[in-house]
Amino acid sequence: MKYDVVDAVISPEGRLDVLSKVEVSKLLDTSQGGLFTVFRNCSLAVLNCGNQLDDGKELLERYPSFDIRVVPVERGIKLEVKDAPASAFVDGQMIKGINEHLFAVLRDVVYVGEKITNNPDIDLDSSEGITNAVFHILRNAGILRPQTDPKLVVCWGGHSISRSEYDYSKEVGYEMGLRGMDICTGCGPGAMKGPMKGATIGHAKQRIGTGQYLGVSEPGIIAAESPNPIVNDLVILPDIEKRLEAFVRTGHGIVVFPGGVGTAEEILFILGILFHPDNGEIPFPLILTGPAESADYFREIDGFLVDTLGEEVRGYYQVILNDPVRVAREMLAGIRQVCDFRTEQGDAFYFNWRLKIDHEFQQAFNPTHENMRNLELHKDQARHLLAANLRRAFSGIVAGNVKVEGIRQIEQHGLFEIHGDPEIMQRLDALLASFMAQTRMKLEGETYIPCYRIVR
Repeated sequence: MKYDVVDAVISPEGRLDVLSKVEVSKLLDTSQGGLFTVFRNCSLAVLNCGNQLDDGKELLERYPSFDIRVVPVERGIKLEVKDAPASAFVDGQMIKGINEHLFAVLRDVVYVGEKITNNPDIDLDSSEGITNAVFHILRNAGILRPQTDPKLVVCWGGHSISRSEYDYSKEVGYEMGLRGMDICTGCGPGAMKGPMKGATIGHAKQRIGTGQYLGVSEPGIIAAESPNPIVNDLVILPDIEKRLEAFVRTGHGIVVFPGGVGTAEEILFILGILFHPDNGEIPFPLILTGPAESADYFREIDGFLVDTLGEEVRGYYQVILNDPVRVAREMLAGIRQVCDFRTEQGDAFYFNWRLKIDHEFQQAFNPTHENMRNLELHKDQARHLLAANLRRAFSGIVAGNVKVEGIRQIEQHGLFEIHGDPEIMQRLDALLASFMAQTRMKLEGETYIPCYRIVR
């Protein structure tokens, strides 16, 4: 099947308009070790905005002749695109929001390549060094807002949700927008778009013209979750672990909507951090919510968390069904506690330096067949470490579902095998089976073929 494509030369919209000759040469280097491949693939994902496609490999195959080049000019730079998705243009002109996202990708790819990777002043083998890298990437992107009271709510949830769940996420976003809260999501469709869309209306009614709709992504997932058009701040972190850390360092609270394995991964990430003894006194509101029809989903999630991590896990989150107003009020009350705590401790509002994130949560996990097989999924370890390993299991399944390299590994070597304590494997198998039964693994209408096998 052929898809409509467009050639164009575009100018930046205030995101990045100058590059050094060295940076340009690295972006033109098409070898495997250069920045070009990452830049090209992320750019194609941004240009694919609005198309319902959650398979990174299929996206690359759909537009095999797509190309993008940096063109130095006397007053800065331009980008030359060839065979780009026609949906990114209107009457021959690139949509302004997509233009901004495209240059945000360029900014972050260049910055990480030049200032983070192989920088002797940033130790990416240490916990402090990784946190420092995340901070510098966010600061360079201009998304940290000092001199502003806490109000940024991170919203997690699936890109493949029902219409009623999507509408509910909009209602929650609307109620939070009415109360002056900003929204941060993974920037894609579904439960990542709904809260932003609702918040724009809430902000408009309150005449708030400075609302922040922050999208946080990474190269491996952006093709499956192309930035939605409401995102007005986009930042690309180098990997999923730094992306997750960016969420919890910048956000003042988290609302979780229904989702699939990616959402389960996110829940385990924040709970594992909150479990750490050093974080016992730090307020961090966490609410799981959805319409009444999502009750079974949250019942499965709650049961899985209790059976694997213990009954006390329920003390770290609230489950609120079918009540957007209560969600917004509870989140606002939680954020006020965050504000009081950080004021008392003299901590920054815009970046949660005090939060202890164990190195186990920061190390990039490469979901190879061997690494998936060797995950330590047993209860004979600290609770936050078990959460870290369960998070890795879900991360591997996400990779096998939608990430280019993960899909290729499955095609070449067969299904991932997941081993562990029989009780944990039973609960994991049941949870994943419920996701499949509720069609939460792929976009609606597609048949899901598992990329894993549970070994009991």
